[in-house]
Amino acid sequence: MVHSMTGFAAQTRDLGRVSLHLELRSVNSRYLDLAFRITDDLRQAEPAIRELISVRLGRGKVECRLNLQTTEAAPRSLALNASLLEQLREAEAAVRERLPEAARLTVGEVLRWPGMLADDSPAFDELQPAIVELARAALDELAAARRREGDKLADMIRERTVRMRELVDQAAPRIPAIVAEHQEKLATRLRDAVASLDEDRIRQEVALFAQRVDVAEELSRLATHLDEVDRILKAGGAAGKRLDFLMQELNREANTLASKSAATDVTGVAMEMKVLIEQMREQVQNIE
Repeated sequence: MVHSMTGFAAQTRDLGRVSLHLELRSVNSRYLDLAFRITDDLRQAEPAIRELISVRLGRGKVECRLNLQTTEAAPRSLALNASLLEQLREAEAAVRERLPEAARLTVGEVLRWPGMLADDSPAFDELQPAIVELARAALDELAAARRREGDKLADMIRERTVRMRELVDQAAPRIPAIVAEHQEKLATRLRDAVASLDEDRIRQEVALFAQRVDVAEELSRLATHLDEVDRILKAGGAAGKRLDFLMQELNREANTLASKSAATDVTGVAMEMKVLIEQMREQVQNIE
């Protein structure tokens, strides 16, 4: 299977007092480009998540968002920092000994003192296994989304290759007749224009013209490139760069076909091919 580089995944884990939420967003890119939006208390998780993503994905611009949310239903413990409270009492006593007129600390001021209320949030070491599990689940979801999108892109490309084969089959039988017809027209024009020109020279000019307007080779290469497109889609894996190269080759042959064509119907075939190739090329940009 081929995989698109476009996808989205979101996973949440309820851990009692808190919940972890992780999102992965992926769009197309030439390389694997990772961006992280992680809250400061979970920043240590970035290296592990980066490694997991790098193993699973080959290309794409991937944004990872991870945050820790407090569960409203979970009761919070308001345990006081006994050691800090004692230090604060001693400090207040020392101040009042020197400055008896100084106001006493209020309960609100004590409670707002930095570090006075113990943080009952789980430590990062407790959260790390859950974060890794969450990242793996999100990557599974993202890979599935990219695979589904890749299936759609592959089907679209196959539809275009089928139509291009029809166009090749449509143009190929016309080539000998077109070449013969224009050979005869050219020979007649040469005889009329230069009465003294010998038949050998006329045959040389006609043969040279026939080489220029014969597009059988271009049609053969188009068919070969289309076979390779189908083979790559069937093989699956990281196919985006190879398909992009083949789109360039198909476009090159279609341009040559259009420039060499000596008949309007074959020119029309070449123009329709170019439209189909451009449609495929736009979708190939999204394939990993």
